[in-house]
Amino acid sequence: MRLVLIAVFLIFSASYSHAQSTQSGGQFKMLGEWEVHYIAFPSTFIQPSVAKAYGVIRSENKALINISVLATDQAKTAQQVQISGFAKNLLGNKKQLTFKQIVEGDAIYYLSQLDYYNEDVYRFELNIKQGNEQQVLKFQQKFYVD
Repeated sequence: MRLVLIAVFLIFSASYSHAQSTQSGGQFKMLGEWEVHYIAFPSTFIQPSVAKAYGVIRSENKALINISVLATDQAKTAQQVQISGFAKNLLGNKKQLTFKQIVEGDAIYYLSQLDYYNEDVYRFELNIKQGNEQQVLKFQQKFYVD
């Protein structure tokens, strides 16, 4: 299962990298002592078996947000953190996001879902906290209904 989730993350990182690199500098941001990887994409892009294994609802108007926080050390050690925050559309409507931690071996992912309509643009603001360290990840994503 770990390889499936990593493969999904890498495939969509490559396919969305051009669009996000023009908006936010790429698929990750350096925040303090962390390298924070992020991606948001339609939940229908993942296979039903993978969705079921992770408790993800597949729907044409539901996005999956995947966050991974790595230390900036040479090993890029996955970090256990607390993530909270929201997504706000261009009209200013806020949707609180709840993240679920997935641990598979050395990998740690944080998943959340968001309902959207065709061509909705959301601005994400996520607070990432570990002990006394706290950083804010901001990015924007436009979603399309399949």
